[in-house]
Amino acid sequence: MSFQANDNIQIALIGAGGMGQGDARYATSLPGVKLVAACDIYDGRLERMKEMWGNGLYTTRDFREVLNRKDVDAVIIGTPDHWHAPISILALNAGKDVYCEKPMIHSVDEGKRVIEAQKKSGRMFQVGSQYVSSMIFDKARQLLAAGALGEVNMVEAWLDRNSAVGAWQYSIPPDATPERIDWDRFLGNAPKRPFEPVRLFRWRNYNDYGTGVAGDLFVHLLSGLHFATGSIGPNRVYATGGLRFWKDGRDAPDVMLALMDYPKTAAHPEFTFALRVNFASGGSGEKFGFRFVGSEGVMTTTMSELTLSRRPRETEPGYTIGTFPKAVQEQFLKEYHANYPEQRPSADAMRPDREESFEPPRSHNAHLEHHKNFYAAVRSRKLFLEDAVFGMRTAAPALLCNMSVSKQRVYRWDPENMTAKEA
Repeated sequence: MSFQANDNIQIALIGAGGMGQGDARYATSLPGVKLVAACDIYDGRLERMKEMWGNGLYTTRDFREVLNRKDVDAVIIGTPDHWHAPISILALNAGKDVYCEKPMIHSVDEGKRVIEAQKKSGRMFQVGSQYVSSMIFDKARQLLAAGALGEVNMVEAWLDRNSAVGAWQYSIPPDATPERIDWDRFLGNAPKRPFEPVRLFRWRNYNDYGTGVAGDLFVHLLSGLHFATGSIGPNRVYATGGLRFWKDGRDAPDVMLALMDYPKTAAHPEFTFALRVNFASGGSGEKFGFRFVGSEGVMTTTMSELTLSRRPRETEPGYTIGTFPKAVQEQFLKEYHANYPEQRPSADAMRPDREESFEPPRSHNAHLEHHKNFYAAVRSRKLFLEDAVFGMRTAAPALLCNMSVSKQRVYRWDPENMTAKEA
């Protein structure tokens, strides 16, 4: 399938919740993108889609009806996580281009099946983690590639929240009844259980359908890191956490901390990545940031600003010899000054310590840019960076964090071959 410059790309939304409807709004704000169908298992959201996009919009509870439509060129998958891989694979096999919300997978063993489906189908596939379309992370990538920090040895990242909505306490509609909801279709391959609408509308709280803070938020942090550093992933993963505040029946932790060791590659030196998410952070709103630490500086980023503090490394190691015998001190100093001759102070020798800040234009919106990148790929037939392989290499280490917390084990990850085992 090829598109001329003035051709409409006709899309369908599968999963019309908050992210799904948001994705549809971004997509249809672009020229030449038209929403023709929507699917959800709650009738109220299908009615809402018609309110926003008109009664001519085709709606259904069954995503297979969407995939069978000849007028659908691409689909947005905004379902709960446990449906991401199954629907992605079926959509690719049906000849549709796919924009799949992160995380790409619900379990590590699904990843290679999605990769194979993308490869075999030849369709466009993009994961919906917008950090790789952020101007901030593009600037971070440029600065790191130019050696602005020297050798990076540690990266810290955090994404903390302190609100009910931030902790996934989403509203439950008063018409959440078995007549209005296709409960069995929601469950899919998850364990069968009686109708319980809280598990649908707050599905991120439950490991049967979601992937917790690791799949929802660590994936964002890993995506930004991999884009900025050119890494393909860690080789060692350990995480800890638990339910500390939101004891509301959920089984997904509300606090998680992880450490990941990244091996040396041609793109970057060996470094350690420390991640944190806390849903009772003691502050207000959402706190997000990255801190890249190198031998010659520190770089911090948010989604709206990048700050670079540079300080070249010391040229002399210095010494601490006061506890040595006097004769040993004299011998040490003689050898030290031979290796590091004293330099006469001069203006040229003054060290250029400085701090720089970078901010994108106010109009920059990483979510919108991410959709622009997807539909550009659909038109050009050239995959965007965040394809199924990229999606696997960010989702799998995140999901290993869940396994690490659950089993209290360290995991080894082979980022090249994308395989995991207990350490």
